[in-house]
Amino acid sequence: MSNENYRFKLGAFDCIIVSDGTFAYPHPAAIFFVNAPEERLAEVLREHNIDPEHWEEHVSPYLCLLVNTGENLVLVDTGAGGFVPTTGKLLANLQAEGIGPEDIDTVIITHAHPDHIGGNIDSAGKSAFSKARYVMWKGECDFWTSEPDLSPLQVDEHLKQTLLMFAQNCLPPIQEQLTLIDRETEIVPGIRAFPTPGHTPGHIGLSISSGGEQLLCGADLMILPITLEHPEWYAGVDLDPKQVVDSRRQFFSKAAEEKALVFAFHFHFPGLGHIIEKGDAWQWQPI
Repeated sequence: MSNENYRFKLGAFDCIIVSDGTFAYPHPAAIFFVNAPEERLAEVLREHNIDPEHWEEHVSPYLCLLVNTGENLVLVDTGAGGFVPTTGKLLANLQAEGIGPEDIDTVIITHAHPDHIGGNIDSAGKSAFSKARYVMWKGECDFWTSEPDLSPLQVDEHLKQTLLMFAQNCLPPIQEQLTLIDRETEIVPGIRAFPTPGHTPGHIGLSISSGGEQLLCGADLMILPITLEHPEWYAGVDLDPKQVVDSRRQFFSKAAEEKALVFAFHFHFPGLGHIIEKGDAWQWQPI
């Protein structure tokens, strides 16, 4: 199986996981599990065959989702664009499937972090999907296009400035194509957005349904499978830790109860699996 594209069916919908590349996060424990007790985190890492003494980087996929409903061609998130040399592969991987940017009529932005909006624009700084309607949560757009307060983030100033720079560069060029939503909404038939705030103010999840089958997209509610087992361990980039933990628990419960297929943007390619209950938490079962 190629680690670039992965095709699958969801009822009558044709879906493709499309890779935008990968990014190596330095010092992942300090980024992803800022409030985890050190000894307990070390135990859990070992259970996942990670040596806590030498866990110096985590290479994360950046995975986008393309859904052909028969009526609409929908892209979920646009990747990181040219953030680093290992990202920005989305358009080439779409082209490998015979899909050009002009073919996509709807782009859904789950939230406005760099790895989800970097591909909004082309090398000239213009909208990369010129014929598409972009959709995102109103509160998310308002936050990033005003003067966002990033002081709650437990990350360094360089990363905060990177977040701001991407929002300033990648959101204004799509404003005339942008539809803002502020409640649970069916964006196109079969694809419904619902609020999952905390990671960012207007982070959204998606429920995609066809022929009695359901796919739930959690975006950055989970960065690693460990997050399902310890949903109370939050990341330095989670703007509202209490809120993100609440959103995770609701999403994980829904996925487990409804036995839905789940798509996780940062999980090992192709980022598809199921969430099952494990004690008072959950566990990831990749396909």
